[in-house]
Amino acid sequence: MSDLFAELVHFRGLFLMTFVLGIGGTFQYGFQLSVLNSPSPFIKQFINDTWVNRYQTSITDGKLTLIWSLLVSMFSIGGLIGSMVSGYLIGRFGKKKCQLCISILPMVNTLLMSLSQTAGNVEMVMVGRFLCGFYSGFGVNIHAQYLGESAPRKLRGIINVTGPISVSLGKLCGQIVGLREIFGSEALWPHIQLLSGILALVQLGTLPFFPESPTYLLLEKGDKEACLKAMKQLWGDRDHHAAIDEIMKEQSARKKGRSISVLELMRDQSNRWQLYVMIGMILSMQLSGASAIYFYSYDVFHAAGFPEDRIAYVSLGVGGFEFVSSMICSLLIDRFGRKTLILGGYSLMALTLGLLTVTLSFQATFFWMPYCSVALTFLFVFLYGAGPVGAVISTCVEIFAQAPRVPAFVISGVFTWLGLCILGMSFPYIVESLQQYCFLLFILVIAISGISLYFVLPETKGKSITEISQEFNKLNFRKQHLEEKARIPEGVLSTRL
Repeated sequence: MSDLFAELVHFRGLFLMTFVLGIGGTFQYGFQLSVLNSPSPFIKQFINDTWVNRYQTSITDGKLTLIWSLLVSMFSIGGLIGSMVSGYLIGRFGKKKCQLCISILPMVNTLLMSLSQTAGNVEMVMVGRFLCGFYSGFGVNIHAQYLGESAPRKLRGIINVTGPISVSLGKLCGQIVGLREIFGSEALWPHIQLLSGILALVQLGTLPFFPESPTYLLLEKGDKEACLKAMKQLWGDRDHHAAIDEIMKEQSARKKGRSISVLELMRDQSNRWQLYVMIGMILSMQLSGASAIYFYSYDVFHAAGFPEDRIAYVSLGVGGFEFVSSMICSLLIDRFGRKTLILGGYSLMALTLGLLTVTLSFQATFFWMPYCSVALTFLFVFLYGAGPVGAVISTCVEIFAQAPRVPAFVISGVFTWLGLCILGMSFPYIVESLQQYCFLLFILVIAISGISLYFVLPETKGKSITEISQEFNKLNFRKQHLEEKARIPEGVLSTRL
């Protein structure tokens, strides 16, 4: 225990910066995902009232649905654009400066939302949602890279998993402020973004006291003294020359010591399978069934006998459970490794979805079956948060070197937001067609993803980027690797690493 306390003291700068980045980074993404769920009836009424004031007639159901869909989609559109431009801006100005600049956007969104009802202007809400989407798409990329480059190797897992922890905490806080006792009422819903604006202001005032990531300072700026100073501030006043030497080895392996673009990364054979694995993990997470679980939670809780006015609080318990499981993931990831958590989590998630399909099919047959569905819902959320979520983010950071990491996260962001848009549009139709049997489709996705990752994903726990790259090169240069093995005579031992 004394050793753990000593480590926390030494790395207090890193943990403080992790907190500051979290409240203004991935927290905002999770918060925006859930914050408009509860006040949505009041916002739709506001749309109708605005329409009446402008055109002296009530809005039709079709136009109301169209405007509401556009308002919701603005978040995803902003996120997609934010992810696409993040690579160029991060490469040119650095992660710290970019994060400080975009911290202004949530405050602008808070102001627009607060004044929208007074001004009678729905477009102000749409613009605010777009700005929050842009901020979230940009901020998620910054958060993962900034912390991944700032953490020492032994703390990479626990630091990288703080991203999903912040997302789940943001979702939970979004649900809390949406309760009718707080901002989920007709009079107060325009102020529901107040927490988002306050936290962005806190980040804007505190982040300047922290350094840019040591890896960025050394590899991009070539400033060894600034890198050492940043390490001492974040990691404690120790001898960090061994860590600097490890980063310098990465620099010597880079092509001409420069960053690369998205197109160059896509054409780079040495990172081909890293890209395949990253895209596969991102898409499999979105299609793992989490959206279906949240979609069905109302019906599951209603069938279990919970009163309608209490279901919102039970759903709040689901959000709280996801946050707790994300915290547990931070304790498990460096003990069991990333690959173990991903594959183990997928296996148990598939089993849970199978059982949930059965219990939902027999909801009305046995009086105790709805309670089984409730238990399986909470179990799935726990497995989702404690297993793949944090491990996938950590792995995506660790499988790329400094040079391709920025464009890789641009590609990751594009697939994340495109997947979110496509899933948002198609998911209601999938559920309507397949009902509870839609979980069988998600089980198939999880099974295919798990089997594929078992064969192509190396364990990254405790390994340097050089060691991880060597593992992937067996796939990236498979033909050359097989030819080289064929040239070694039988019985001759090769000592080449």
